[in-house]
Amino acid sequence: MRSHPVTSVLPKISPLGARRRRAAAVVLAASFAAVPASACSAAESASPPSKGTGSTSSAPDSGESRAKPQRRPFTISFGGDVHFEGLLRNRLATPRTALGPISSVLRRSDLSMVNLETAITQGGTPAPGKQFTFRAPATALTALKAAGVDVASMANNHGMDYMEGGLRDSLAAIRRSRFPIVGIGGNAADAYKPFRKTVHGNRVAIIGATQVLDAQLIQSWTATASKGGLASAKNEQRLIQAVRQARKTSDTVIVHLHWGTELQKCPNSAQLGLAPKLIAAGADVIIGGHAHILLGSGYLKGRYVNYGMGNFVFYNAGAQTGATGVLTLTINGRKVLKDQWTPARINGGIPLPVTGAAGQQAVASWKALRSCAGLRAKP
Repeated sequence: MRSHPVTSVLPKISPLGARRRRAAAVVLAASFAAVPASACSAAESASPPSKGTGSTSSAPDSGESRAKPQRRPFTISFGGDVHFEGLLRNRLATPRTALGPISSVLRRSDLSMVNLETAITQGGTPAPGKQFTFRAPATALTALKAAGVDVASMANNHGMDYMEGGLRDSLAAIRRSRFPIVGIGGNAADAYKPFRKTVHGNRVAIIGATQVLDAQLIQSWTATASKGGLASAKNEQRLIQAVRQARKTSDTVIVHLHWGTELQKCPNSAQLGLAPKLIAAGADVIIGGHAHILLGSGYLKGRYVNYGMGNFVFYNAGAQTGATGVLTLTINGRKVLKDQWTPARINGGIPLPVTGAAGQQAVASWKALRSCAGLRAKP
């Protein structure tokens, strides 16, 4: 940088004053020269983005001198239902490989999300009247993060399997890990609160809720203004309110739901009734799970709906329940520009990608599922 000609503008003064002024000028010139050096070193030390091909941030840049970033498409990948029961618990000993090779697909996207279908606790009391109760240690959150997952929902029919004690442990583990979880909280405001991220200029909001709760547990598991629990989609108005609120300050609104009927390959009446209401409230994407099998994906009223992602990291791996994959959407604002299905099959509890002719057939079978769902291949 050129030196500032500070001495050339000094007025005529006494010799003593001149010496003082020249000393001040030297200090001032040195300070000007130091500024760009420190600014350059700060820019050079900035770390590159860790996911996708561009930067993400939890909040938009607040610098007044910087122009608002131009919005461009981003990618988000979804996996299905995850727990770490049985032999899967052993995989948590090496968290980075706990989800297996499918992690490479999750890491390539700007955002990735799964449904975490378990309580995060090693204590608590099993929920009464339930045949299956799931729980996992806090390293489950470490494993998801290491696999490239950015956010998970715990709004499902296993999120509070170990009741209030398990809920306290889950919330404490979430706070300690700083891993984003939606659909659960210390009160209703927290449970319905969206995960927010700005990606390529898109302000993304993701809300989690469950439409599936055991009848005897609905009251005790549902978050209220004064009690912790899950975000319930059975309270449609509360969920719709959350979507409308998110719509006001977001470019892309995503609702992640636990819904459907186990092993039923077509959406049930509750799903078919709720999806249009959420779209009318401002949802751009609706993603679902719970049925243990894959259900249809496609466009409804110009928005994108997935009725069932199936199992993902799960001990159940039958002929139908073992079919799984990763759904990757390319989105710009409110428009889903592209959907891509990466097929996989559960083996040893983890999803292994299916390629070649078998992979092509799996993609064709996945596309055919939309026929009974009333969804379109294009907007």
